[in-house]
Amino acid sequence: MDIQNYFKIAIEKGAADLHLVGGSLAAVRIGEQLIPIEQASLVNSELETAVATLLNEKQKQQFLARQELDFSKEILGARFRINLHWQEGKVGLTARVIAKEVPVPEKLGFSETLYNLTHLRDGLILIVGPSGNGKSSTLAALLDIINTERKAHIITIEDPIEFLFKEKQSIIEQRELGTDTRSFAEALRAALRQDPNVIMVGEMRDQETIAAALTAAETGHLVLSTLHTSNAPETIQRITDFFPADKRQQILNQLASNLRAVIAQELLPSKDGGRVAAREIMVNNSAVSNLIRAGSMNQIMTAIQTGGASGMIVMNQAIDKLLEAGLIEQKVAENRKRDLETKSVYY
Repeated sequence: MDIQNYFKIAIEKGAADLHLVGGSLAAVRIGEQLIPIEQASLVNSELETAVATLLNEKQKQQFLARQELDFSKEILGARFRINLHWQEGKVGLTARVIAKEVPVPEKLGFSETLYNLTHLRDGLILIVGPSGNGKSSTLAALLDIINTERKAHIITIEDPIEFLFKEKQSIIEQRELGTDTRSFAEALRAALRQDPNVIMVGEMRDQETIAAALTAAETGHLVLSTLHTSNAPETIQRITDFFPADKRQQILNQLASNLRAVIAQELLPSKDGGRVAAREIMVNNSAVSNLIRAGSMNQIMTAIQTGGASGMIVMNQAIDKLLEAGLIEQKVAENRKRDLETKSVYY
């Protein structure tokens, strides 16, 4: 089996993802559709052998020990973020195609509010949303604005490294879990001794990492990270849920003081066959800060709805703007709008 041929097909078709699973059809994701690229199922033993050619000896040992592995790799001139795993005793590979160049803000549809966040000198900015909805691209574009406009020291902590930055005005250090550091939390704590201005944490996935990120944000650093949540109230609730009950008010106080913005992002099918980002933005003004400190999550969405003067926008308004701009179909807008009472999305 020539596994590189599957990556070649993904590149040529402009796919977002490649899926190879033993016993299943090879497939690529284009837009929102998963499309088979062969008629015969993959032979698991052949796929196992082929997958091994993508790994160095250290990665082979890690995959054997953990039975999961995330890594990035350049193949045929393109970069991929690859996840290896097992299911029903068969190997599975999912590869996300990463743009070689950091996407420019104009291409991602950045608003003035989003651009202005890069001028902040401290605090915490969170990009949230489901997997595969462009959070990494948005983070990379924000960092590259800083890289272009400021003489700053930027440290990224990633699992794995995705976009490779070219230094412009800033010094950029990119650290990868498993290669350069053992954990997000350890790397964050170490970063505070490395004279950073900006720290990007790939994901806030545990209590230690969140505590370290909040400490960095309140000690004069700009911290950017992601969470798999769907909106600002859910994000704040998820963060506090990582901590025991007797610590939660302290976390709410830290968030009230140091959280700068939550950007909830979804990619919608666009008229041109691609996908376009709809972004709900919560900016932590005085009204929002008071609600966070009081733990009044159910009132935050109302504050976002009425916070247009501060640059805030709810998802439904963002979707309406995409519709008015002629970027999405009416049916897409109707299907993706949220019930503001339940915060759910109808698919």
